[in-house]
Amino acid sequence: MSNLSKAATRSTSISGVEAQAGSRIVPALFAVAFGLFLFIGTGFAAPSLIHNATHDTRHSLGLPCH
Repeated sequence: MSNLSKAATRSTSISGVEAQAGSRIVPALFAVAFGLFLFIGTGFAAPSLIHNATHDTRHSLGLPCH
């Protein structure tokens, strides 16, 4: 196999990896956004048990509340 065809194979496999990584970033971003929504949103929930648990978690992480 010549060096030219080896280089072409490498670039194809590299672009294949980039395509896979790019297709995983959108679900990952949605998962992070949903997690932040749950983390931040439940701090303002009416039931005191949910609110207090999130409030304590925020304080333990050094994040501001209210």
